[in-house]
Amino acid sequence: MDQEVKVGIIGDYDPHRRYHVATDDALGHAAAALSVSLTSSWIPTQLLTKESVGKILEPFHALWCAPGSPYKSMDGSLQAIQFAREQGRPFMGT
Repeated sequence: MDQEVKVGIIGDYDPHRRYHVATDDALGHAAAALSVSLTSSWIPTQLLTKESVGKILEPFHALWCAPGSPYKSMDGSLQAIQFAREQGRPFMGT
């Protein structure tokens, strides 16, 4: 495992939501199957504003807008989606 992949998960993590836990598990399984090192981070939607979105999301190779809406900040999640599209980042929304 010499390649590192950084995935930002856009959403308001709640360990009691099984699909949030499943999101982490799915990324871990994919990384193992591809033999890559994975760093994933949950990014609360309230942190994502027009001013902060680029700085926060720039370090990630790919973004995943996690299940679990309504988000605490729908605007924050939309800012993240716009960033992914405009920057050509791999993106998945569930």
